[in-house]
Amino acid sequence: MIILLERKMIMDTKKEPDTNKKRTNVIYIVLDDVGFSALGCYGSEIETPNIDSIAKNGLRYNHFHVTPLCSPTRACLLTGRNCHSVGVGTVTEFDWGPQFPNKRGRITERAVSVAEILKMNGIATYMAGKWHLVPGHEAASSGPFDNWPLSKGFERFYGFLLGMTDQYAPDLIYDNHRVQKTKKQNYHLSEDLVDKALEFLTDHLSVTPERSFFLYLAFGAQHEPHQVPKPFIDKYEGVYDKGWDHIRKERFKHQKELGVIPQETELVERNPGIKPWAELTHKEKTLFIQFQQTFAGFLTHTDQQIGRLLNFLNLKNKLKETIIVLLSDNGGSQEGGWNGSIYDSAYFNGIEESVEEMYKKKTEIGGPSVSPNYPKGWAQAANTPFKYYKQDTFLGGIRVPLIIQYPQVIQDPGAIRTQFYHAIDITPTILELLSIKPPQKYKGVEQMPMHGVSMMDTFTIPEVSTKRKTQYFEMLGNRAIWHDGWMAVTYHERGIPFSEDKWELYYLNKDFSQKYNLAEKYPEKVKYLDELWMQEAKKYNVLPLDDIPFRKGYQGLQEGRTIFTYYPGMAHLPTSAAPRITMTSYSITVPIFRVNHKEEGVLIAHGSHSSGYSLYIKDNYLIYEYNYVGTVYRVKSSVEVPVGFSTIHFEFKNRFTQGSGRIYINNQLVGTVDIARTLPFIISFEGLDIGRDRLTPVSSNYPIPEFPFTGQIKQVDFVLLDEHNKTHPVYDEDKEPIYINVNGTIILL
Repeated sequence: MIILLERKMIMDTKKEPDTNKKRTNVIYIVLDDVGFSALGCYGSEIETPNIDSIAKNGLRYNHFHVTPLCSPTRACLLTGRNCHSVGVGTVTEFDWGPQFPNKRGRITERAVSVAEILKMNGIATYMAGKWHLVPGHEAASSGPFDNWPLSKGFERFYGFLLGMTDQYAPDLIYDNHRVQKTKKQNYHLSEDLVDKALEFLTDHLSVTPERSFFLYLAFGAQHEPHQVPKPFIDKYEGVYDKGWDHIRKERFKHQKELGVIPQETELVERNPGIKPWAELTHKEKTLFIQFQQTFAGFLTHTDQQIGRLLNFLNLKNKLKETIIVLLSDNGGSQEGGWNGSIYDSAYFNGIEESVEEMYKKKTEIGGPSVSPNYPKGWAQAANTPFKYYKQDTFLGGIRVPLIIQYPQVIQDPGAIRTQFYHAIDITPTILELLSIKPPQKYKGVEQMPMHGVSMMDTFTIPEVSTKRKTQYFEMLGNRAIWHDGWMAVTYHERGIPFSEDKWELYYLNKDFSQKYNLAEKYPEKVKYLDELWMQEAKKYNVLPLDDIPFRKGYQGLQEGRTIFTYYPGMAHLPTSAAPRITMTSYSITVPIFRVNHKEEGVLIAHGSHSSGYSLYIKDNYLIYEYNYVGTVYRVKSSVEVPVGFSTIHFEFKNRFTQGSGRIYINNQLVGTVDIARTLPFIISFEGLDIGRDRLTPVSSNYPIPEFPFTGQIKQVDFVLLDEHNKTHPVYDEDKEPIYINVNGTIILL
């Protein structure tokens, strides 16, 4: 009876699949943080022969746009609607609560996904890779699962739920459950994702070859951490010795030769704050070259995995009947800071890592012990010929490569298309191609109309005009609007009233690289576009504007909780669903039983080699460690842990961005440690484990991987104390306030 009712709910939209139709398969390939010039077929010296082959057999677009951040672009791509309208105005780790309906960290049920639509029409739907469309507090293994891929139309899923994960030790989900860390030698996530995608397709073609399929392959690459086997890094030895200024000029020249930018295009200046390469020190150059070699090797490695997919399709005679859409989710990332980064927590905690310290670990870049990202100078090179980066609404953040291959329709393979389009236009294009209409109602819920329009006419008519006339952009207060070839854009400074933002104006039809600001020359045009932006903002739910990146928001089942009890055997718990211990005092209590003095291991660990904390027993002593982006604070008990029953207790007293820790055994104080610097925003991008340290180790002091506790843990009781209810400033080294904690909301000054 329940099945019949569910079927009735969707009968108004569902059509029986027409098995007589010519089969067409669809593949979306999404790269992460790949700027406009990073691919070989868009002007780069980086070798991407397999991606280039898609371009050779398809079309490249040079006026294609996305949002300047991960989750919103994915929401646009999968729904065909603007990101704010569907509730994904920024990354989904944070659900900003009901007062910000445009930033709920999930796709509203009023915006059915392309996977749901295709599944309704008899097409098999598979996904491998990065999801990043679930609120952080829902990413735990206990769910809820309403916003996981299998609840959004995908029949099979293998990948990771949040914004980033380690390439060697990822936090992986298979369908609706977490999987154990692999013991496979020479493991790499990108290879694993393609392995699983090919497994899905092999099963599909073996058993149900009469059905079409949709594959969404979303790599973690090229998002940080940039990690890849050493031979791929060595491949680029000497290539980047000339520096980012020269590389930008070479790519710019090559882009003109390829025709991916107009001949009259001018190269923009270096972004503010980027040093001329010639002015860098020897250590800076050496370190920065290593960062870029690693990025380049990482991208070539990703290209090889795409090649494996293409080869599979070719061997199965499926290439000709498969439409392939390849794009990046935003431009090159500025999240490595000025010097680059080897610890992923640094940038997101406002920490600039020193060249001296990173240089000591130069040979580890690309390997499993660090989580690198390149400096801003290379990020701008990735975005050649544009200015600025990911997070910004200038072209460096929003204009990216788009390649579409479909031999059955595209008549001039290898050509370039110049029409302005956006991520919201991809899914409407696919639906038109498949002669599928989006449902007006899905499972009883009225659907908002598609905001995107079909690009399909560009497949066959090179000079056809774009159907899109207007497109707004907004990210953390940065705003832009494109209309009939004109673009107005603001760079918003946090804390400044939005009414004081200064609009810049560019005529992109004559100024491809966004070089010449015409705001003073055409003030009436600026005013018109400012007003038009507000109209679009009201229409697409962009308001209210807000520029605080770490707002507390809604915490789901954790809302208001100060006491947490965890049990041994619990799956890895992502940071977004773990107790928030930054800027607060807390305690941890662990009742244990040991048969003999040899039983040891991790009691609780939260974090990775980049940052976090761990409480463990080693050589019969209790040890607590706090890892502040590579600086380790450690305390060892003054007495041995007794055999039999005992209670381990740790207390942390917060003092702004400092604190002190105390360890107790059976209520006896056995050690103290002063922690001079604590992380203000994010303890780690890796989560919490009970009884082991599953993924990458917080401590280098562990004798074996994971260092599981060999005794018995009854439970782990975690208590947050009252610091989140206080208001206090946090000061930098010059005693200037840099942010305020107000009831758990971080306000940057």
